[in-house]
Amino acid sequence: MKRLFSRVGAVAAAALMVFAPVSAAATEGSALAASAAAVAAVSGAATAAAAQDPADAAPCEGRFVNPITDVCWSCLFPLTLGSIPLFKGDKPDTPNPSSPVCACPAPPPLFLRIGLSVGFWEPARLADVTQRPFCFVNLGGVKIDPGFGYPGKSSRKSDGVADRSAYHVHWYVYPVMVWLELLTDFLCVERTSFDIAYITELDPLWQDDHLSILIHPEALIFANPIATAACSVDCASTTAGHARHEMFWCAGCQGTMYPMNGNISGEYSDIQGALLAAERFAFKMHRQLLADGTSGPQAVCSKYKMPIMDKRQYRFQLVNPVRHTRGPFTCPAIGSSTVPYESGKTIPIKGEDYGFLVWRKRNCCVTVIP
Repeated sequence: MKRLFSRVGAVAAAALMVFAPVSAAATEGSALAASAAAVAAVSGAATAAAAQDPADAAPCEGRFVNPITDVCWSCLFPLTLGSIPLFKGDKPDTPNPSSPVCACPAPPPLFLRIGLSVGFWEPARLADVTQRPFCFVNLGGVKIDPGFGYPGKSSRKSDGVADRSAYHVHWYVYPVMVWLELLTDFLCVERTSFDIAYITELDPLWQDDHLSILIHPEALIFANPIATAACSVDCASTTAGHARHEMFWCAGCQGTMYPMNGNISGEYSDIQGALLAAERFAFKMHRQLLADGTSGPQAVCSKYKMPIMDKRQYRFQLVNPVRHTRGPFTCPAIGSSTVPYESGKTIPIKGEDYGFLVWRKRNCCVTVIP
């Protein structure tokens, strides 16, 4: 009976957190406060479970990300003017507006602002992916445990293939382009400060497959062998440089986007499992309306809500425990195979927690006439 009341409390708290209205001034950082309020109802049971989890006693390893040497600056490209590539680069791009000229609404007395339609990639977010609760990999491997929250619980078969892995994700606002004053004349560059925006240890939906259905009921449609097998097409297409947005339930070679939590079944490598957890989290942020669409013709004048994430909008660059800044396979799109680059990127025992720099495509209207 006690366990039943705990589950009911978790469902109620999660529902309040997910379906609470998001104001125009709300940011990703406000999600942390909402998560803390939701977990308070069930923190007693979660704390008891965390105290028994051996992962809590494991050392937290990591290092600070150098904003100059740890960033693959070639991932900034292609840089486009409308559909015209100014600097092509060697990475696939998303659809861009056809016209190099844009016109967007403006406050009176102008009512309209004319500009140039520019497209580029910006390193906008940073993500920890760890099996050790409250281990902040990209903050130098520091562990900040408040004494409550949900632990990670993983199990591994004797042949090395994961039966089930549970990852936590920490999501940072990381405006490195503002720090280095790159492209800061563009009105669309995000001018924010560094912040820890989200911690999944405080989110009951991230821990439980049943609770996560609250934000993605359509998962019941894709929970079948046919839909899962179709992801092999997405895997081959994305690895070849052509991600398929219409197959939104697929994470390509990583598996499926559902459930949107850190429970990864049957991972074939640590990097693959950690990357899938980060990709699912990005989708979860869009589903909870905490992340916006920033790419494509519809994003030229302003960001827009995108509850079904466009996978083509993001790239994930490995920065911890080993930075991946060179070569043709750096900054892979969501769904690309990890096999070509994962060798030597994991340090046994010491380096089994990961950090990713999240690149985001941005289309915007750079004002010519104020």
